[in-house]
Amino acid sequence: MKTPHSLTQPLTKLRRKSEDIRAWLSLRVANSLLRDNPSGEPKQHKLPQGNPLRLPPKHRKGKSRSPLMWVVAVVSLTSVMGNRYYNQPELDVGTTAPQTILAPKDDSVEDKKTTEEKRKEASTGIVPVLMLDESITEEIKEELEQSLNYAQELRQTSGYFPFVNTAILTDSTQEYLRESEKLEWDSIKAFAESDTNVNPLEQKEGLSEPVEDPLFVQAVNELQNYRQLSTVDFPQLIDQISKARKEYQQALRQLLEYDSEHPYDISLLNLSDEVWQETVVGISTVSQRILTQGIPPGLPDNILQEAVRTQVNTLVPSEAEPLAIELLTGILKPNLQPDPEQTKLRAEKAAQQLQPVMVFVEKGEVIVEAGEEITQEDFVLLDHFGQSRRGIHWQALIGFGSLVAGAVGIFFLVERGVHPSLRHRDHILVFLLTLTTPVLVIFGIPYTSLPAVGLLVGSFYGSSLGITVVGLLTGLVSISMELRWVALLSGAAGGVLGSWLAGRLRAREDLALLGGAVGLTQGSVYLIFNLIISAAAGSIWYTVLQSAALYGLAGLSWSIVALGVSPYLERLFDLVTPIRLAELSNPNRTLLKRLATQAPGTFQHTMFVASLAEAAAREMHCNVELVRAGTLYHDIGKMHDPLGFIENQMGGPNKHDEINDPWKSAQIIKKHVSEGLVMARRHGLPQAIRDFIPEHQGTLLISYFYFQAQQQAEQKGLPSVSEEDFRYDGPVPQSRETGLVMLADACEAALRSLQDVTPEIAVSMVKKILKARWQDNQLVDSGIMREELPIIAEVFVRVWQQCNHKRIAYPKAALNYQSSVK
Repeated sequence: MKTPHSLTQPLTKLRRKSEDIRAWLSLRVANSLLRDNPSGEPKQHKLPQGNPLRLPPKHRKGKSRSPLMWVVAVVSLTSVMGNRYYNQPELDVGTTAPQTILAPKDDSVEDKKTTEEKRKEASTGIVPVLMLDESITEEIKEELEQSLNYAQELRQTSGYFPFVNTAILTDSTQEYLRESEKLEWDSIKAFAESDTNVNPLEQKEGLSEPVEDPLFVQAVNELQNYRQLSTVDFPQLIDQISKARKEYQQALRQLLEYDSEHPYDISLLNLSDEVWQETVVGISTVSQRILTQGIPPGLPDNILQEAVRTQVNTLVPSEAEPLAIELLTGILKPNLQPDPEQTKLRAEKAAQQLQPVMVFVEKGEVIVEAGEEITQEDFVLLDHFGQSRRGIHWQALIGFGSLVAGAVGIFFLVERGVHPSLRHRDHILVFLLTLTTPVLVIFGIPYTSLPAVGLLVGSFYGSSLGITVVGLLTGLVSISMELRWVALLSGAAGGVLGSWLAGRLRAREDLALLGGAVGLTQGSVYLIFNLIISAAAGSIWYTVLQSAALYGLAGLSWSIVALGVSPYLERLFDLVTPIRLAELSNPNRTLLKRLATQAPGTFQHTMFVASLAEAAAREMHCNVELVRAGTLYHDIGKMHDPLGFIENQMGGPNKHDEINDPWKSAQIIKKHVSEGLVMARRHGLPQAIRDFIPEHQGTLLISYFYFQAQQQAEQKGLPSVSEEDFRYDGPVPQSRETGLVMLADACEAALRSLQDVTPEIAVSMVKKILKARWQDNQLVDSGIMREELPIIAEVFVRVWQQCNHKRIAYPKAALNYQSSVK
């Protein structure tokens, strides 16, 4: 039984044999071309007549711009966006009256514009309706209760006050003894316990200065008096004072640590229990009253403090007032929140209650004197009586048309610089997308389609063109159409962001996330600008926030619309975006899965060609995604007859040996191009991908069968064989991308066949093949320069080295051991 290693040996040999044959053909053709044309100049050969695919490059690239397209764009945009000039009054507000105009009859006319402005001002300037927020109120009550409980704990820690009978020591003395410093307390004890008669007014123990503190003198006197009355109980009194001092200091430390920024007033510890209980009740009552009335947002601190002081003055003992005021002002906060429903109803009611602005006039009354400037009131009457001279304002319309023409010209200039290969159908798509914005404005929809326009144009044609279209469209709409500039700018901000990022994304999931960012940007810009321009921003921000949310949702909605229609537009207008190219490059696509199963050799060949071409495209700054996708589909036509191509024969009999007719064999080989185009159209591949199928072969000579036909003709004495019968129908590569794939396809077999050669030898061989393609006039329309061929050769060899790196040779014993283990 053969080991797995021994089974793979015949397959490896067959694969190498296939690669060697293809490499031999490539090198033979190259050597033949170099012998016939050693100068290296392109060889001229006759192209097949009547080939519909052999179109001039300018037709395939779409670089020519028809003047008709320019005229249609300018006229259409001017006619749609300049509709305000069709019925423009000659005697408008701000113009000068050419003559005195009288009222033909008595009448009263509503000034709709002024009425609408006043109603809008009334609805947006309304003071928001506030409602109590019970959750905030409960939060404040809980915080106040916690503070009062903690204050009670501190008072218990500090001990009762007064801590001795006030007949022995007065309240003021007890308070002083608890708060005094240790040095002072030691001095007081020394004076009180001294048997000598020392006057405390003269000196305090340890101090050289006379004592001037009356509380110190009072404390010493009271202690001395008690010592003289009760010598036995005096030490107990000293112990009680020391204990009270210790508890007081502990409570004082806790009080200061509770809130270093807003500590309790120290008077908390000096209040009597009776006063403290009355203070707690008063604080609770004050907080309940104020919270019930409600604290509005934005209320200045001094007003809140004054309200607290007024309430505290009647409910809290005077000695505890500072404590209560400080505690309440630190905890109380706004518990009133805007009520959106009631605010909206009040705004609507205020707008409805506003009476229409009416303009009254009597028959024969002068509406406007000759030479006077026409006001809004004058214009209302003139327009009502049909004397405003309405008609087409040709001067303004022509001027706006000039602006449109300039904008279209700027677009074409930017296009020439960043995307010169746009086709007529691409211009039509951009034109149709552009028209959506003014059409929506005409129908009175305030949410512009600029986010969708930016996303689609940026995704299809790149960020530069997308931003250009959004910017130009915003400027034209702002000039010609009646739309709030805040709404227009917010839509433009969403469109610019969508354009800037859409061209860089490679997955539709990323576009979905971008839609959220566009909506957020549009809503934020709308909110910011409204708050900036509003004189009463503090009172209407909540109403504006609702409108901003709607604009944000509109931006998100337009992004969803763009995401939904983009696949249909890509197919309808035959577009290739980075996202679509990434989707087409998915190996799970139907055609690629069929290629891998029906023509596995061709599939492996395709993958290596893709590696070569993609690396060269990256080096040459070409469209890497397009090269990758185009290469994957360039040989799908071989599925029509896989065994007609040597890479799929896998050691079986060669079909062409059995045919033994080079003309028929050449037709089979050439047919993979025509069949590939049929498959590509059937599966809806875009034209840019289909171009790779014929152009990667160009008008190359099928050299193997051509030489075979020559030999047979010589042996049979027949006329010489026509080279054109054995050439592909073309066209030659029309872009750098298809040219790179042709070169990679030519070098793939030769590179695979190389064994144990230096990179220099490999580069020399690849250069010879590339030079042959150049001499065969295959790259004349591709845009690839002759100076770039050595660079491409270096890239191909570098990729070959990466795919054919050296491995450690296993000893025979190790191989036998692996086989036995398996």
